[in-house]
Amino acid sequence: QVQPVESGGGLVQAGGSLKLSCVASGRTFSMYAMGWFRQAPGKGREFVVAISRSGRSTYYADSVKGRFTISRDNAKNTVSLQMNNLKPQDTDIYYCGGRSTVLLTSTPNEYDYWGQGAQVTVSS
Repeated sequence: QVQPVESGGGLVQAGGSLKLSCVASGRTFSMYAMGWFRQAPGKGREFVVAISRSGRSTYYADSVKGRFTISRDNAKNTVSLQMNNLKPQDTDIYYCGGRSTVLLTSTPNEYDYWGQGAQVTVSS
């Protein structure tokens, strides 16, 4: 199993950039597809992007396509999310999730492990 831990959140002005990192413990990180989701208080977890176990395949939500980029380094058990041209509506808590299958999915219930979340706040 993997236990993700997110870092890199913070406060940024609209149009700015932030990079989130997720480091996962465990020796089988490369066997997990990874995803980023975000969630506002009182709302459901919203899909942002997913990446395959090898890193060769990605799947983005339309709302972030062209602005966010996911990548992973299996040697360092890390998945990263580069967020550019941030908008106030990107303000949320961002969660890193792991899924022990080949297929990419945007459904949060299909992820097995979650980190504690990282707050991203974009001011207008």
